[in-house]
Order: sequence, then C-alpha cells, then structure tokens
Amino acid sequence: TMVTAGIYLVVRSNFLFVLAPTVQDGILLIGFLTAALAGFYALRQNDIKKVLAYSTVSQLGFMFIALGLGAYSTAMFHVMTHAFFKALLFLGAGSVIHAMSNEQDMRFMGGLKKYIPITHITFLIGTLAISGFPLLSGMISKDEILVAAFAKNPIYWVMLFVLAAITATYMFRLYYLTFHGEFRGTEDQKHHLHESPTNMTLPLIVLAVLSVVGGFINLPHFIGHGHYAKLMDWLKPVLTEESFKQMENTLSGVPFNTEMILLGATVLMFFTVWFFVRNTYVKKQKRALPEESYTGWEKLSAKKLFVDEIYNAMIVRPFEEAGKAALMFEKVILDPIVNFIGLGAADSGRAAKRLQNGNVENYVLIMSLAVGIVLIVNFLLK
Repeated sequence: TMVTAGIYLVVRSNFLFVLAPTVQDGILLIGFLTAALAGFYALRQNDIKKVLAYSTVSQLGFMFIALGLGAYSTAMFHVMTHAFFKALLFLGAGSVIHAMSNEQDMRFMGGLKKYIPITHITFLIGTLAISGFPLLSGMISKDEILVAAFAKNPIYWVMLFVLAAITATYMFRLYYLTFHGEFRGTEDQKHHLHESPTNMTLPLIVLAVLSVVGGFINLPHFIGHGHYAKLMDWLKPVLTEESFKQMENTLSGVPFNTEMILLGATVLMFFTVWFFVRNTYVKKQKRALPEESYTGWEKLSAKKLFVDEIYNAMIVRPFEEAGKAALMFEKVILDPIVNFIGLGAADSGRAAKRLQNGNVENYVLIMSLAVGIVLIVNFLLK
C-alpha cells in the first residue's frame, strides 16, 4: 500500500520530475531492476503466497517503469487493474490455503480444480489477467506500458517483453502446480478438501468480473477514434503542461501499425508461454522439487540470489556482534564505574549522617573548622 502511495506521490510531483530527466532515468532503472529481480525470485518459489508476493513487487516495478517513461496515466492505470487481479489472486490463494487446512506449499497441492471449482475458475481468470490474456484488464494496462517503452527506446520494449514472459511463466507454474495433476497432499488433507463458504467466494467472483472488464475504462486512444484514454483526461488537472505533453508524446509516439505488431508479438508470447508451462507441468507431470535439489539458475531463484544470506553476513551479524561487544563493555567497564560512584555516594551519605546529631556545639565546631580552612587556603594562595 505504501509503495502504491509512492506511485501516486510521483504522479502528483510530476512538476519536479519533468525538470529532472536524470532522476526520471533513475526511476526507470529502479523499475527495471525491481521487476527483473522479483520476477526471477518468483520463478522457483514453492510457497503460493511467496510467488504472489514477489509478483506484486515485480508489477510495482512495471508501474515505476511507466513513471520513468513519463507515462503517468499508464502507471495509474496499471495500479488500478493490478488492484483487481492481484486482490483476486491473494484471496484465491487464501481460499486454497483454507481448503488445504493451512498448507501453503504447492508441492503438496495439485488437482484442486475438482474440489474447489469456484476458486479454480476465478483464480484462472486472475492468472490470465496478470499474464496478458487478450482483452483482460492486465493485458490492456501492461501493453500500454510496453508501447510507451517502445516509444522511448525499442530496447526497453525488448526488456519489458522478457519480463512479461517471466510473469506469465511463474503464474502459470503456480496455477498448474496448484489446480492440475494428481493431489500430492496427505489423506487427511484430501478428506477435508472443500470449497470455501459464500462469504469467501463472492468477493472472488466480483473481483474476477472486474479483472475481465476493468481494462475497458482506459482503452487505448486509437480505439477511441483519436481521443486519448480516459485516465489522461482525468490526470490532466494535476499535471503541468510540460508533463502532460511528455505523457502525450510517449503514449502517441508509436504508429498504429507498429502498435498492432507489438500487440501481436505480446499475444503470441502469452500463448507460447502458456503452451510451454502447460506441457511441462501437465503433460510431462513435472513437480516442484525441494530447494536442496535445485542447481544453477533454479537455485539462484529459489535462494533469491542469496540476498538474505549476504544481508545477514554484511549487516545483521556485524550489528549483532557490535551489540554483544557493547553489552560486554557495559558490564565490564561502565557498570563497575557507575556502581562505584553510587556506592561512594551512599557511603558518603552514611558518614555525613553521623554529623547530623542535633548537637549545636558540633555544628559550630564544624563551621569554625570550615572557615579556618578557607582562611588558611586563601592565605597560602596569596
């Protein structure tokens, strides 16, 4: 939610970014790195929620790519469509976990489509939407980002094209491991398999409908007979003239015929990935393996490029050791000093208490001694 708010913040701060093209290039770079790394991590995760979590991070990278290209309305459009299909997928995953008695590992699922049909159909719609099935909301918004990237630099389009293929790959892998093939859980889990109650499936149906029709709110401008997409007009009041012109040039900088070719390539990629993943996990019955058996790029994906291990080695453990050293310093050095001062003050107080005995003669004697000491010191100093 906070990252999504950050996207909106960048849109509202367009008057700053349009004056700093280097910063926009930085946003573009961060978007590409985010989408690529998170997508790569998702390829070999076995926890259904982890796949969707890294998918979310990857899609946020797509949104920041759009911001870096100056396509502000496209970024907000993908925020909206992503809200539909990603909420559907997360709630669908919750329904799967509910049916599986809290099991989240896809290696112990399989064949769930006949046990939870409503969850299966709605989850399939969400998977198709995020993967780029023609005319679904995710395809329309993501294709607009691809076109904006091509207008900026064809190399950007190629990079985004590969990232979109990665998205479709890990999402179809999740779908087929979960809903197709033979059930791989325990007999107890199989005995308790059941569709979720209406209060869980009804939101899935609503979100599935929005995932199908949500993209039509911002159809590409060429379909509107020369009128720009609705979100461009909606954002116009908060964009400076320079920002709006940049966005306008980006989104209309590709000829219609070229745009149709790019769209055709995206659709072809979608069906190619779908066929490949289906052939791998349905016809060949490939199963997700334990992380320990992965090698090469699969191990790098499952271990997330060992970022957690590097983070622990370079940041967590040094801070832990520094904390232990600070604790030892406190116990060995600081505590004795503080305790010595405290005990000294307590002993001094107990000694001074004896002088407070109520005898006036003693008070006069002490005062006289003090005055005498002061006079002697003053005399010696002179």
